[in-house]
Amino acid sequence: MEYNNNKEIEKILEEIDISEEAPIEEPMRQYYFIKKGRAYVAELSEKLGRPLYVCVNTFGCQMNAKDSEKLLGILEQMGYKEETDENKADFVIYNTCTVRENANLRVYGRLGQLNRIKKKNPHMMIGLCGCMMQEPEVVEKLKKSYRFVDLIFGTHNIYKFAELIVTCFESERMVIDIWKDTDKIVEDLPTDRKYPFKSGVNIMFGCNNFCSYCIVPYVRGRERSRNPKDIIREIEKLVADGVVEVMLLGQNVNSYGKNLDEPMTFAQLLQEVEKIEGLERIRFMTSHPKDLSDELIEVMAHSKKICKHLHLPVQSGSTDILKKMNRRYTKEQYLLLVEKIKKAIPDISLTTDIIVGFPGETEEDFQETLDVVRKVRYDSAFTFQYSKRTGTPAAVLEDQISPEVMKDRFDRLLKEVQTISAEVCSVHKGTIQRVLVETKNDHDEHLVTGRMSNNLLVHFPGDASLIGKLVDVELKECHGFYYMGEIVS
Repeated sequence: MEYNNNKEIEKILEEIDISEEAPIEEPMRQYYFIKKGRAYVAELSEKLGRPLYVCVNTFGCQMNAKDSEKLLGILEQMGYKEETDENKADFVIYNTCTVRENANLRVYGRLGQLNRIKKKNPHMMIGLCGCMMQEPEVVEKLKKSYRFVDLIFGTHNIYKFAELIVTCFESERMVIDIWKDTDKIVEDLPTDRKYPFKSGVNIMFGCNNFCSYCIVPYVRGRERSRNPKDIIREIEKLVADGVVEVMLLGQNVNSYGKNLDEPMTFAQLLQEVEKIEGLERIRFMTSHPKDLSDELIEVMAHSKKICKHLHLPVQSGSTDILKKMNRRYTKEQYLLLVEKIKKAIPDISLTTDIIVGFPGETEEDFQETLDVVRKVRYDSAFTFQYSKRTGTPAAVLEDQISPEVMKDRFDRLLKEVQTISAEVCSVHKGTIQRVLVETKNDHDEHLVTGRMSNNLLVHFPGDASLIGKLVDVELKECHGFYYMGEIVS
């Protein structure tokens, strides 16, 4: 669980004496270092004659976005003010992703720019964390070529962030703290939510699936589930603070609860979350097709709060390729699962992830993928060209696909997905849908943008007073991936 309430945090900090030794127990140890960090921030702020600013840049998935909220929460408690422009920040931290190689290259490119800024502002601190830092060769490269970086830590010890910042203030050299794995989950730390009305909630960490192309199990570690009571307590506090929608997060939510002292299924957890008064919507991701249970389908079908949207990554339509990917289902099993889901929840919106160009993929294999896309008829799909990740079994496979062939297949897949998606999404035209208003429209100040239960976006006339509210909207026009609508009074 995380704290958003400043009064609660201040009460904890008041009772801490930083002239004494740091406590051993968590999270009190980190609150000790938050208070100690405040003194360093205040001292530097006074010296510069202005507040200190921090910029947290997030690369990657929603798990990373959630982690960044924790980082920002801790930094703000230390006295930093948020700044979105890293050129103006006194502390820049990159929360990195390493799923694809070009994510790494982007970070190196950005670091080169930061070095120039730091030369003009010697007090500036640069921190790197997240999945990319769990790769030993990355850390070696940073030690050798990016000596100006102040702090490097990984995915397993993010809760130690306050302690690591204090170490940076007290050290003249690069601070590196990388753990290979952990079974530790630390609750009750500060966080800064991006949205007041919706929030991600971690229900588990790590992954045990070892898909042959994926580096996540190596950088996020083994699966560990949070205690259900802590999850419920966190959501109740969020609802009391104005949250109406939660997104339950895990690398594979279907595996939730298997390693608890008292095992609990993901479906059972959802039923407990459903009971929370004031909570309007429940989302979750990601579900692995290999272990999506009949129990979960049934809970979704009868729920009044679980959104009618399921992200179900297929990755490939070829059983041969799926076997090489270590996905542990066949094309036929996936299609039967989809059939079962659609029968139980007729208005479900299905989205997916697809990789083209996996080593050994033939044109026939690719046609199998297109066949799945045509049969399932996804609302949308995240499509990727295979990216070789050193350290994964797929990286050493023979028959790597040429970039030209990969690009051709990617383009054909994208065209198919977009054509079908436009047809599928248009079926709601003329209906009235419940929409959670999320933001002012970027392109037209007279419009607001919200999200339906099926995750599709809707733009319609309205002002900022509607943000965070659920309203009924008539869908007037469909534009493929979004709708234009009007509020029904």
